[in-house]
Amino acid sequence: MGQRDAGATRARILAAAVTEFAAHGHSGGRIDRIAKDAGSNVRMIYAYYGNKSGLFDAALSDAIRRMADEVPPRPTELPAWVGELFDFHQRQPEVLRICLWAQLERPEAASEPLETYLAKVESLQQQASPVIGAVDLLVIIYAVAQAWQLAPVGLLSADGSASHETRRAAAVEAITRLLA
Repeated sequence: MGQRDAGATRARILAAAVTEFAAHGHSGGRIDRIAKDAGSNVRMIYAYYGNKSGLFDAALSDAIRRMADEVPPRPTELPAWVGELFDFHQRQPEVLRICLWAQLERPEAASEPLETYLAKVESLQQQASPVIGAVDLLVIIYAVAQAWQLAPVGLLSADGSASHETRRAAAVEAITRLLA
């Protein structure tokens, strides 16, 4: 039982923590449920992460890094990238949810720019303008890609049953128009 087992245990704990905290937030998340879902125990969680806040922060960082790895920026193809981000958030809504919980309950955990954000901002410098800087451009792209996850269900049902493809096309078109 070497380092590989410890790494696998940590990965299971982080995956269970992202799911738990995305559903219940920091305050409502339960370490005992995370341990059970991870096939581990509470003692191991505290040994690896120190406390509940340490685990939440690690789960948040893991979720953000996973998104950065799976959907890297495409600075010369921003409309295509917003479509890929839209797809990611539809497939993995827990990433956006844990980020929202962090903003509400642990803003200190989300206040420092992670390397992934700094790298994205740097990659968008060429696309920035005097009016829309690289940070603002990234914020706008994220807002468009995430909008359907954040919109009220009643609003989304007002157009009947728009398909994933229709909504994705709207996100891509919005960024295309913004850049024109």
